[in-house]
Amino acid sequence: MIPIHVDVAIIGSGTAGMGAYRAARAHTDSVLLIEGGAYGTTCARVGCMPSKLLIAAAEAAHQARHADPFGVHVEGVAVDGAAVMVRVRRERDRFVGFVLESVESIPNSDRLTAKVGFQDANTLMTEQGQSIHAKRIVIATGSIPILPPNLKGLGKRLLTNETIFELPTLPKSLAVFGPGVLGMELGQAMSRLGVSVKMFGVGGGIAGIRDPAIRDYANQTYNEEFYLDATAQVRSVSDSASGVEVHYLHRDGTWHAELFDFVLAATGRAPDVAGLALKNTGLLLDERGAPVFDRYTLQCGNSSIFIAGDASNEIPLLHEAADQGRIAGENAGRYPDVRSGLRRTPLAVVFTDPQVASVGFSLDQINRHFKDRFAVGLVSFEDQGRSRVMLRNKGILKVYAEQGSGLFLGAEMFGPAAEHIGHLLAWAAQKRMTVSEMLEMPFYHPVIEEGLRTALRDLNHNLHIGSGLIERCMDCGPGA
Repeated sequence: MIPIHVDVAIIGSGTAGMGAYRAARAHTDSVLLIEGGAYGTTCARVGCMPSKLLIAAAEAAHQARHADPFGVHVEGVAVDGAAVMVRVRRERDRFVGFVLESVESIPNSDRLTAKVGFQDANTLMTEQGQSIHAKRIVIATGSIPILPPNLKGLGKRLLTNETIFELPTLPKSLAVFGPGVLGMELGQAMSRLGVSVKMFGVGGGIAGIRDPAIRDYANQTYNEEFYLDATAQVRSVSDSASGVEVHYLHRDGTWHAELFDFVLAATGRAPDVAGLALKNTGLLLDERGAPVFDRYTLQCGNSSIFIAGDASNEIPLLHEAADQGRIAGENAGRYPDVRSGLRRTPLAVVFTDPQVASVGFSLDQINRHFKDRFAVGLVSFEDQGRSRVMLRNKGILKVYAEQGSGLFLGAEMFGPAAEHIGHLLAWAAQKRMTVSEMLEMPFYHPVIEEGLRTALRDLNHNLHIGSGLIERCMDCGPGA
């Protein structure tokens, strides 16, 4: 086969790979985008978009069933599982189609469909034996589900986020292993659609929440809807003709053996780099076999290899993958002129109900870097005006700031409209605003964001800058 010679080769055509291609192309016309699987991003095909479609159906069913407190009586709510899944796939495929249109707009000469591995730091080899000689390489191969050993023998009854959306209809029962972001979103959605759900975790983590008080509150709230044990003891998981039997210690202290139609493994994802033969690159690898890299340049060591997106195992979020792809692509394109790129303020959202959001420094990081010199502000949404009007009044928001400077550091929230409040706080953190400056911003009435103002006022008071809160003020206006 004729060898291929290019300036930049990009392995993977997901969000990070596409971003890297566009960025590198601005510096050189000699770029090759290599894809070993199906085109289409993880987000569009098996991630954020199909999961939100399932969540939207679940929210509709949940609101219909819980309209009585408003004096609105909806009787006979029925969920057509097959119709739910048909819409999920139809709309999912529409989103994937947009991605494919973007890929197909790339010239054929810039694309190669092949699985590749490293022969050395500047040479890739396809499974068919064709060599690709690249002056610079970007690894953007994404991630794959992690399967615990006790779940690997379940065959067709084992689901991951890459297979669950292909179900022809909703199951009657589902055991979810892993109450992280993915497990919580899909597990709650399935429960609200009428599926009998039990969720099992280890280590106590729930939806990535770091603050123990917020996590306990969330645990109690979720358990009002479905069974969740974040520190479960599971003796065995076994397949049978009638379902998957899970033998576990119930929270009531007794051992139960229960049959489920399916098991969802939501136990995390790992960088999809095992087939790349990275040992041939001479790069320093981490414990998961991914290259060690600089998070601001995405450069692996001092090499001409860069890494971006989920393959880096840093922050598996689409907007982060897009940023990483752009930075890696620019640096690969203009190498050896390697520059630091903009890394935005961390922002993560979990689309459960109530939602979860985290912004800026986590509580662990604040305790580590600002020990004994930070303050905390708090608001409960149980009596927050607009939240109570809508009967969405469950949740807690904590905000953090540096003593002395009043600099806003970060926040964590479990509550209504967390996706929107999280964005406001991320913008404030990236602009390095103080709490006093944040309180000078406009707040309309009545809105859920008034709860944010209450938390900021509490924080300013604890910074010894502002006055104390007025008790039961029902979202006091600016002059209070």
